[in-house]
Amino acid sequence: MKRYDYIFTGSGLSAFMTVYEMILSNNFNDKTILLLDENAKKTNDRTWCFWDQSNLFDDIIFKKWETALYADKNFSKNLELQPYQYKMIQGLDFYNLVFNLISKYENIHFINQEVISYEELKNQCVVKTETENYTCSKIFNSIYNPKLVKSQTKYPLLQQHFIGWFIKSKEAVFNPHQATFMDFSVEQKGNTRFMYVLPTSQTEALLEYTLFSKDLLQREEYETEIKNYIVRLGIKNYELVEKERGNIPMTSYKFWENNTKNIVNIGSAGGWTKASTGFTFKNVTKKSKELVSFIQTEKDFTKFHKKGKFWFYDLLFIDVLYKNNELGSKVFSGLFKKGNPTLIFKFLDGETSFLEDIKVMLKCPTIPFAKAFFKRIF
Repeated sequence: MKRYDYIFTGSGLSAFMTVYEMILSNNFNDKTILLLDENAKKTNDRTWCFWDQSNLFDDIIFKKWETALYADKNFSKNLELQPYQYKMIQGLDFYNLVFNLISKYENIHFINQEVISYEELKNQCVVKTETENYTCSKIFNSIYNPKLVKSQTKYPLLQQHFIGWFIKSKEAVFNPHQATFMDFSVEQKGNTRFMYVLPTSQTEALLEYTLFSKDLLQREEYETEIKNYIVRLGIKNYELVEKERGNIPMTSYKFWENNTKNIVNIGSAGGWTKASTGFTFKNVTKKSKELVSFIQTEKDFTKFHKKGKFWFYDLLFIDVLYKNNELGSKVFSGLFKKGNPTLIFKFLDGETSFLEDIKVMLKCPTIPFAKAFFKRIF
């Protein structure tokens, strides 16, 4: 069996970002690193969006927006994002960026194999694929196991699930300078449902029908709602260019409790997804930096966890929407109708002071959050 210092089981965003940070640190050139994934990462299988006020990955930003639209059945509001911008990165561009960097290092390898199992033994870890076995000192696991969350009830699980259509219209109906961040004017049907629109030109856009709810829908229901929304926009002739589908776990489950001395869970498997929003990219950039800094001084992965105030805020948010899923529109409208959008984005990124937290939270419906708070405390 071939031996490595570090093996990544699953090589999605979190694995690639962690390896990227390891390379930038210049402190792992003497370590052998293996990334394993059944997907060769040669197609544009997803997009990531995030708000940012720096030059984070500006070389591969596909599109950025200075303003955003928020809407529900009763009002709409143009959100001025400065000093933030809302940015989109295509999956393939990010994969290629990291692959190009990896190719310069003989100690880092990517192998296109599906991981069957992994385990920690007394003095080493073993990873099995469909064709080979590997050993290593440390495992970075990003293979999400939904059974861990579904087998308990203390930390409820919502899904952020969606289908997106990239379309090209003959009618010039889109504003390429403004993203539709959330449009809750669609029928809620007892859930938290909204449309998400990212225009790249006057005639091209990604439209996603998105839910925060317990259960998934049949594919036809997502696509029917997208078609209805296209009609509402006044589009009669369009070309369907590409589709994407996703399902992101939203939970405050303590994933880090499944870490062992030599196995750390990362990405969705490690709770790196922002529980209250499902946003992943910005959170992963932060967590990967923390992890790379950690492994330069610590050896025991059971010590890699951090539970702060934003973990608790997210927990209350999930508690409220799990019990009353129809409140999503009311919660977000409370935030954006009178709130400062830049402060809200700062809060959702987990970067506000306690006083700023209070300013944001006072915009939310008081009673359901108070009930969730006291239930958790007592």
